[in-house]
Amino acid sequence: MREITGDIWDYRGNAVIVITTNGQVAGSGRAVMGRGVAAQAARLFPNLSMTLGTLLAKQGNHVHDLGDNIASFPVEHTPYENPDPKLIERSARELVELADEKGWTRVVVPRPGCGGGGLSWKEVRPLLEPYFDERFTVITAG
Repeated sequence: MREITGDIWDYRGNAVIVITTNGQVAGSGRAVMGRGVAAQAARLFPNLSMTLGTLLAKQGNHVHDLGDNIASFPVEHTPYENPDPKLIERSARELVELADEKGWTRVVVPRPGCGGGGLSWKEVRPLLEPYFDERFTVITAG
């Protein structure tokens, strides 16, 4: 696992971009993507919230390949809860499994649950380290 500082969207086209998400689906069928990298992704890709909402409704709050070299990474069950360390660890494991299945060689992940989520990197880093190998880069906004 590498750690860098920068803009996650600078890696668009060169890596799979991971967006941290929650499991909430609005009445419209769209995933609730209200802040952070998820909100940025929803603005860049207008159909993304519907794609994620459909997957959440059918398959649950798991890591999903959303197309366009974007993957979801659940950190909380709803946007009204604090990030769940157990969910973050499960998402790390699922992301590695998906990367193995898809043959992804470069995956860029924001610090899950940190930033707007309120967790410290000191508590999140040990959840990721057992799973993330050299394919995974964790980025902090610069």
